[in-house]
Amino acid sequence: MALDGAFLRHLKNELSQRLLDSKVDKIYQPSRDELVLQLRSREGTARLFLSARAGSARINLTEASPENPKTPPMFCMLLRKRLSGARLREIVQPELERVLLLVFEGLNELGDTVKMTLAVEIMGQYSNLVLVDGEGLVIDAVHRVDASMSSQRLILPGIRYALPPGQNKLCVLDCDADEVIRALQELPGDRSLAKGLLSVLQGTSPILCRELEHLTGRGRDISCRELDEELISRLRFFLKRLIAMVREVGGKPYIIVDETKKPMDFTFEDILQYGTGRAFCECSTFSELLDRYYARRDAMETMRRRSEDLNRLLNNTATRLIKKIYLQQEELKACAQREHFRICGDLIQANLYQIPRGAAAFTAENFYDEKLSKMEITLDPSVSPAANAQRYYKSYQKAKTAEGVLKVQIQKAETELDYVSSVLDSLSRAESVRELNEIRQELTEQGYLKTKGKRQKTETALPPLQFTSPRGFTVLVGRNNRQNDQLTLKTANKNDWWFHVKDLPGSHTVILTEGREPDEETVLFAASLAAAHSKARDAGKVPVDYTRIRYVSKPQGAKPGRVIYVNQKTLYVAPYSSKEK
Repeated sequence: MALDGAFLRHLKNELSQRLLDSKVDKIYQPSRDELVLQLRSREGTARLFLSARAGSARINLTEASPENPKTPPMFCMLLRKRLSGARLREIVQPELERVLLLVFEGLNELGDTVKMTLAVEIMGQYSNLVLVDGEGLVIDAVHRVDASMSSQRLILPGIRYALPPGQNKLCVLDCDADEVIRALQELPGDRSLAKGLLSVLQGTSPILCRELEHLTGRGRDISCRELDEELISRLRFFLKRLIAMVREVGGKPYIIVDETKKPMDFTFEDILQYGTGRAFCECSTFSELLDRYYARRDAMETMRRRSEDLNRLLNNTATRLIKKIYLQQEELKACAQREHFRICGDLIQANLYQIPRGAAAFTAENFYDEKLSKMEITLDPSVSPAANAQRYYKSYQKAKTAEGVLKVQIQKAETELDYVSSVLDSLSRAESVRELNEIRQELTEQGYLKTKGKRQKTETALPPLQFTSPRGFTVLVGRNNRQNDQLTLKTANKNDWWFHVKDLPGSHTVILTEGREPDEETVLFAASLAAAHSKARDAGKVPVDYTRIRYVSKPQGAKPGRVIYVNQKTLYVAPYSSKEK
């Protein structure tokens, strides 16, 4: 569901009750499209999250503490200058438009009281956050809009701010059910009642319009042309109920989830159109609803955006290595003919006395074959038979040398490909910017990335993921290759147990025994964690090797995370599914 005007009205009412007269304490800009205002009042502090991201534009109170860039963006610096210390005096929603105007009152450089407005426009791909001064002029925006992007509405510093153009629809705040029904009857064409309602009502989302059709038609699809007296009577009843709920800001925040508990929609009223195919989770506030609904999506999008350059680098490197290995293997196949060159040289050498100078070929008995089969040998007529023999010997030696070199090069390329795959796996499981920074630092140390500008201060290394088995054993899981090395080679004791998914990239997993012998349930628990933190985390049953730390070692000069182990056993387990740490 898009965050429609009716839902935004409920949200605006909630924010007004909680935030009016709060003072702007701190301002953060975690990403290009997001802002966090920390507001302080007598009741305490609150974080107001504002997003202009196309897929998840919204405004709500949040308990989360998003990670912020070390250097604040320019728009954040501007807001800190203009809004720090200002008080939120009013929150305005023009009719049921998807726009909230946050009106602040503060002091300028001269100490005069001034008003400033932060316009939060929630309009899909056109979403924006615009700072407007007391005269109605745009100071700046998260997304500037110039003439090359829009010919109807510009958002640039110094231009007078105008609300998004209206859609010429009926607003339920100042119309009644009969007006809506008349507008539906005047619609041209034969369209469904849900689509008709969507085209005439302002601030209503598709889910609300579908629900009105579902209730009016008692579960069957109906069109606007089918509206007879009975259907009109039912539609009038449900329209009045919706209008009253929007005007009085009634209803409760619901998240609609599918059979896998994945959020798929949200609303402020009971929804019957899904029958028993969907479940409803009631939230305590509308802000909590939005936080829960968008949390996973936002986290994935943030990590995708911030890791995009690393993904591109690693995938390009992997593609290059795969191509290199293929070409070298083809060359290696050609080297398999080296014995043929040696035999040709020997046969020429053994038959020099009967090969005439200038011959293009000759046939001789192959004394390396038990059946002494005849073998035709091609010659270069421009040189002597002895020189031809030397040429074959030279081709043999070249192929033999090339075979040795190619085998080494292929092994190196395969080892590097395994390493790149392991970093890609770590990257796919990274859940914070600090984890990304550790991967970035590892790639810099290995020469895949170049250091830019001044050397940054090294961040404190993250600890490994920590779990507790049902029997009370501590199980540690490395987040990336550098942490895998630290965990296996330094943190763990030689009597601890070590786990790793078999023949695939994954995290090192260690049971800290502390002098005890882990039971079978704990071993299975650790194995399932190793499977879950590997490339095979989406598989059904995964083979996991395990052995004691004393049997794990790191080859000299090996890449981070690369170890060898012996005396292992193998378990087949399902990856651990719980996200609790």
